[in-house]
Amino acid sequence: MNFLTWGRNPWGQTILTHVSWDLLWASLFAGLMFLVAHASYMILSAHRKGNPAEVDALERANPQLPAMIERHTFMARLFHWVMAATMFVLLFTAFLPIVGVRFAWVEWHWMAGLLLTGAIIYHIIHATFFLDFWSIWIGPKDIPEFKAEMMRELGQDVPGPKAGKYPLGNRLYHLAILVVGLTAAVSGMVMMARVRQPLFTRNPYLMADATWGWTYVLHGVMGVALVGLVIAHVYFAIRPEKFYITKSMLFGYMTRRDYLEHHDPARWKVSPTKRS
Repeated sequence: MNFLTWGRNPWGQTILTHVSWDLLWASLFAGLMFLVAHASYMILSAHRKGNPAEVDALERANPQLPAMIERHTFMARLFHWVMAATMFVLLFTAFLPIVGVRFAWVEWHWMAGLLLTGAIIYHIIHATFFLDFWSIWIGPKDIPEFKAEMMRELGQDVPGPKAGKYPLGNRLYHLAILVVGLTAAVSGMVMMARVRQPLFTRNPYLMADATWGWTYVLHGVMGVALVGLVIAHVYFAIRPEKFYITKSMLFGYMTRRDYLEHHDPARWKVSPTKRS
């Protein structure tokens, strides 16, 4: 398998041009194999499932909690769905021409990239000043939760802590999409200097050929990685045990029962008020 592609500049020098699109098929294959492996594990393994009696007892012990608990504000959900839409446009416009679907994709691609970059900038500001910024991050404090989750997945009934507002898988995915998405966005904005667009004058000589080559490689690697990440995200979003999270991203709220079953009230404190 080739990982990089090479070409020649007008002076006959060999230059790096892009990532090899063999990696696209590798990422697609890896994503699909992950789906098959995880689904098989969930069917065949002895992972511990929630006990309805335990959740009943928790509900009786917490009658002060509202029946419906807000998990995502409207603006947080709007960002998520704008990001999702632009991500799909970016992936389709980037990779459909690679597999032989020919259309005028460049304009759609850079417009979607601008919209995604603007949404990311908004989200950074919104999350920093208006949301619980640290609730989505992982660190040494999460090691006990990780150990407990692994033991439960192996079928053992252990008393370790449940998740806070965001399960460990959500936080790990957030970290991955942060690195990949930001790298793709920044490299894409730099690459716009070589694209004919109405915002500023095209300047293909902004950087040396070698620097342009590595910029294209970096952008391509991030794009290929996003294929696998999006496959995993969609898969977990439609799994039955995770669908309560998906519904909360659609409607903003989750039930008190789902909150008590999947989250630790000591780590995600909810105000005992009624849903507005």
